[in-house]
Amino acid sequence: MSNVEGQQRAFATLMDQHSGILHRVVRTYCRYPEDQHDLAQDIRMNLWMAFGRYDSKRSFSTWMYRVALNTAISWVRKSEIRSRFDGGPVKEDTTAASVEMDERAKTLELLIEGLDQMNRALLILYMDDLSHAEIGELLGISTGNVAVRISRLKDRLRTKIAQNEER
Repeated sequence: MSNVEGQQRAFATLMDQHSGILHRVVRTYCRYPEDQHDLAQDIRMNLWMAFGRYDSKRSFSTWMYRVALNTAISWVRKSEIRSRFDGGPVKEDTTAASVEMDERAKTLELLIEGLDQMNRALLILYMDDLSHAEIGELLGISTGNVAVRISRLKDRLRTKIAQNEER
C-alpha cells in the first residue's frame, strides 16, 4: 500500500469515527439541505487538504472542529455577501418536514441562527460536551471567558424562549 493510499484510509477512518462533528457544524450553520450539502463538501475538502499537517499526537476531534468551524464561518460570510447581490435570502422552507417541526425546536433554531459566529461556535462546542479548556483552545479565548460566555448565552436563550412562549 502506498503512502497516499494509507493516508486516504486513515483520513476516511477518522472521518467515519467523527462524522457527528461534521453534521453538527453543518446543521448549526445552514438551514437548507442544499446549503448543508455544499458546506459539508467544503468542510470535507478543507479537512482533506489540511490532513497532511494534522499532528496525530493531538486530538483529531479538536483539530476537526477547528477546521470545520473556520470553514463554516467563512462559508456563511461569503453566503451573506452573495445574498446581498442575489436579491436577498431564500424564501422560507415550507416542506412537510419543516411544517411539522416542533415549535420549541423551531424557536431554538431561529434563535441560534440569530447568534453571531462566536456564540454559534461556542454553543455547538458546549452542546458536544467539550471541556471549557478545549473550547477556549479552539476559539482562542480563556477558560474563564468560556464559562462566562456560556452562562450569558444560556441566560439569553432561556429569556428569549420564555418571551416567545408568552406570545
